[in-house]
Amino acid sequence: MLNGSPNPVDVFVAGGGPAGLAAAIAARRHGLSVVLADGAVPPIDKSCGEGLMPDGVEALHQLGIMIPRGEAYPFRGIRFVSDGTQAEAAFPRGPAYGIRRTHLHRIMVNHAAASGVHLLWQTPVTGLHPEGALVAGELVRARWVVGADGASSRVRAWAKLDRHEPDATSDATLNAPQNSPQNAPQNKNLRFGFRRHYRVTPWTDFMELHWGRHCQVYVTPVSHEEVCVALVSSNPQMRLGQRILGQRMEDALGEFPELLTRLKEAEPASSERGAITVTRRFRRVYRGRTVLVGDASGGVDAITGEGLCLAFRQAALLGESLASGDLARYQESHRRLMRRPALMARMMLFMAQHPHLRRRTMRVFQSSPRSFAGMLAMHVGAGSTRDHIASGIALGWDLLKA
Repeated sequence: MLNGSPNPVDVFVAGGGPAGLAAAIAARRHGLSVVLADGAVPPIDKSCGEGLMPDGVEALHQLGIMIPRGEAYPFRGIRFVSDGTQAEAAFPRGPAYGIRRTHLHRIMVNHAAASGVHLLWQTPVTGLHPEGALVAGELVRARWVVGADGASSRVRAWAKLDRHEPDATSDATLNAPQNSPQNAPQNKNLRFGFRRHYRVTPWTDFMELHWGRHCQVYVTPVSHEEVCVALVSSNPQMRLGQRILGQRMEDALGEFPELLTRLKEAEPASSERGAITVTRRFRRVYRGRTVLVGDASGGVDAITGEGLCLAFRQAALLGESLASGDLARYQESHRRLMRRPALMARMMLFMAQHPHLRRRTMRVFQSSPRSFAGMLAMHVGAGSTRDHIASGIALGWDLLKA
């Protein structure tokens, strides 16, 4: 493929993570020819909570991807744990899965290859070109170029799409060297996430979210003998490169005695991985023949667990727009798609930043399970707008009474 062929492909995808693979698969489902390139070797890992919510599972199904039995662990709802209280609710529809990121990536790579996507691994994308993209310094002619190369997207910078909405974190912060002062969280939207697996039998069929003073910890069962523990914090002392990698998780778990007791004798099943998480929107997600998808196009804080679902839904919309040649349609659909996850991120981060309000909210959730079930339904996109408004009003009234 790297031969400067005069016959262009329809779609070139820069980035082989879940977002890039989903975009490539969606384009193939519309009959477009697709080449995907990435400098990494699969399966590609990334620090995340590894929970695939029901709306994310549904989005995968719409791309024709089914999770094989034995590759994931089903869980039936979400449990909040905070200050000695807890509240839980089951998902209103569909299954949710805990799945190792590497397992999900392998499944998607296999599906993309079977769909006819031409995959180029260990092949870095080095620039854009008026006729397509430069791959390992050679031209691949393409009608469309899709940037799916993550939060610090070079494709976004090359296409001059880095202008973000007000209050969003700049790429100067994201791209700064790890130990520089500029890498400190200068914006409330910038936070730090870490993940480690532990060999222990899951003690619940819920995903748990533990709320602490300085961080939140997700516990997701990913197999019959393993859980994924993911920590998200805005604490500058947690930032990448400042502390010995193995110490962050243990220090943070000190805020959660019950959870620490469950994991005390558990053997770590993976090394700790870290990443930056940020809430931000860009003014535009396409320019000319170049278009963005996944974290390259913006994102919401990892506290929502909606990153993968957003990427899959964006990919499906992008496939339709590439087939019709109407990227303006994708721009508008992308903006609408971000609204609900962005709202949920603001709500959950507000709870994280205001312990007194969180305690009152948790008391309401504990005494009124319907309130928590209503919030969870909104979180996974179930129910109508009227249902969500009614749930919000009921929660607000219960908080006033509390």
